Amino acid sequence: MTDDMTPKTSGKTTDAGSDDFAWTEPEQGTADTGAKAREWIAQLQAMIENLATQAAPVVKEVGAKAAELAAIAGDKAGPYAQKAAEFTGQAGQKIAEKSRDLAAELRRDVAASKTGAGEAADGASTSDSDAPTTAGVA
Repeated sequence: MTDDMTPKTSGKTTDAGSDDFAWTEPEQGTADTGAKAREWIAQLQAMIENLATQAAPVVKEVGAKAAELAAIAGDKAGPYAQKAAEFTGQAGQKIAEKSRDLAAELRRDVAASKTGAGEAADGASTSDSDAPTTAGVA
């Protein structure tokens, strides 16, 4: 029942260890390593080409759907753009009419002030110069 825990050695013992379990460097096979690298790159390139071939129909379908959505948006936006153009035209005509009226009033005021200045120079000054003008400009 009692086991002897001391190792039993047969033959002579040396202080230097055995080379049976020593580290060995990997083999220097540069030609073999280069061939493996080229094989891996070729496989990777084949996988990329396969993926591109399979993805092309999907990309085309996405492009077609985007074109359809753009067409629908154009169809729906057309009437709104027409209405906006009509309102813009109407507003432009109103603004142009008011601008013409303002320009005419300003010209009348300038003409009135010139004739009023001539009368004031003659000594016939009247208190009408304090009256508001038609354009509302004093």
